[in-house]
Amino acid sequence: MTKIIKEPTGSFSPFYGCAIMAMAAMLFGGIISWSAYSFLKQDSEIAKFTVDQPAPLARQSLPAADQAAFKAKLNTFAEAATAGKPATLTLSIAELNTLIELAPDTGYGNYKDMIAFKALKPGDTLMGDVCLPFNTAKFWEDKKRYAIGEAAFVLDITKEAGPDLHVTALSVPGKTVNDGFIQTLSSSRWLTPYQKLPALAPTLKAIKKATVTAEGVVLSTTP
Repeated sequence: MTKIIKEPTGSFSPFYGCAIMAMAAMLFGGIISWSAYSFLKQDSEIAKFTVDQPAPLARQSLPAADQAAFKAKLNTFAEAATAGKPATLTLSIAELNTLIELAPDTGYGNYKDMIAFKALKPGDTLMGDVCLPFNTAKFWEDKKRYAIGEAAFVLDITKEAGPDLHVTALSVPGKTVNDGFIQTLSSSRWLTPYQKLPALAPTLKAIKKATVTAEGVVLSTTP
């Protein structure tokens, strides 16, 4: 049988490979340049509404004499929730702030220096005074700057882990906060670190409904 041999009809050029490599290098360089630009742009936007020093937050919380009863209230709810029983927990503003003070450090710091809840908007929104820390462009120096103002937190339920909070508005007196930055900030879920703690995860996961009322935040194991 005759063996068919295919021969190239065009001339070979080693520059084809060089051109492809050059295009790949340009594309990669463009990605790096855009990433650097985006990083520096975000850094400059954050600088517009932050200051170098934090500010203490004035908060309404429970007096020390009432905290033992509050802890008992939390334990009663947790026991019923993890046992699969119907249970409801209502938390006032003072109790929410006390809960922040009592919460363990998950490795991301304690929220007591960042948030002080002050008002409730029936439906799903909590208002709070905030002192939010942000890294500088020289993140390796571990220096912070702070957005000091007021934030709106929306309360919702995630099917896999229970209640969570995210920021939907941030205002800083005398400064402008870019809308695009607020959209980026809203992707952060504030209760996620606690949802990963073995001591808290079962209770949080058992919560199927979360509502903000004039009296407080109502958490229920019943949808």
